Amino acid sequence: MKIAGAPISWGVCEVPGWGRVLEPATVLAEMASLGLRATELGPPDYLPAEPQALKAVLDEHGLSLVGGFLAVPLHTGAQSTVDEADRVAALLAAAGAEVLVLAAATGLDGYDERPALTDDEWRTLIDTAAAIRDNAARHGLRTVLHPHVGTHVERTAEVERFLADSDLPLCLDTGHLLIGGTDPVDLARRFPERIGHVHLKDVRADIAVTVRAGDIGYMAAVQQRMYVPLGDGDVDVAALVAFLADAGYTGWYVLEQDTALGDDSPLDTPVRDTGRSLAHLTQITTA
Repeated sequence: MKIAGAPISWGVCEVPGWGRVLEPATVLAEMASLGLRATELGPPDYLPAEPQALKAVLDEHGLSLVGGFLAVPLHTGAQSTVDEADRVAALLAAAGAEVLVLAAATGLDGYDERPALTDDEWRTLIDTAAAIRDNAARHGLRTVLHPHVGTHVERTAEVERFLADSDLPLCLDTGHLLIGGTDPVDLARRFPERIGHVHLKDVRADIAVTVRAGDIGYMAAVQQRMYVPLGDGDVDVAALVAFLADAGYTGWYVLEQDTALGDDSPLDTPVRDTGRSLAHLTQITTA
């Protein structure tokens, strides 16, 4: 298996007020200490935005770059959205990455509000995603669409509508799908040919259902530790990994445990939790 880490597991997020943000040197060193040899980029400008500087920072810790997450408003048709995606794709490609992980942002701060789209806005979303895909391909990158809480592709009906209307593959994010009401194992079984990238997460369903119902915001749920190490939550990680192996999936598995660190949070929580997830993944793949 090709296993990578992600800065979000260390509490690094672009959302204002999310929590304490650890220094890149700490995050990358702790990833390397666990035996990880690759990472996703993290939020804009957390790591250097110049390719040679980025490669130097990653090389210092023995890490390569898998790709990067980019949440932009696809439904507006703004040229600035396409231009920003092209800038990020160029950086990723120059630093040796393989995949652009795209999400259909609302344009609002954070992931707690989600205005409805018109049919015309949905069509624009599909067309903009295709334009970004084409531009990224010119840089040698694959593009996947990430169903994500608080974006315009979150719930089961939206995921299936996107699959019907677009030919982009998905980033199968086990946590965000479950929170949005989709069983990630069932989705993989129904659309195995559309799985282009995997974010492995585990979540507590009892908190996830309150997010889905609108009783609590996404950031507050993360701060309440909705995400847990693999094997401690309600995602059937073992079934998913076994199915993808049988289906011939050869892409990356990115360990992501969305984390928000408070001022009093133990600073070794991210490395301990990611270590537990790695141990669980090793157990289920070698049993």
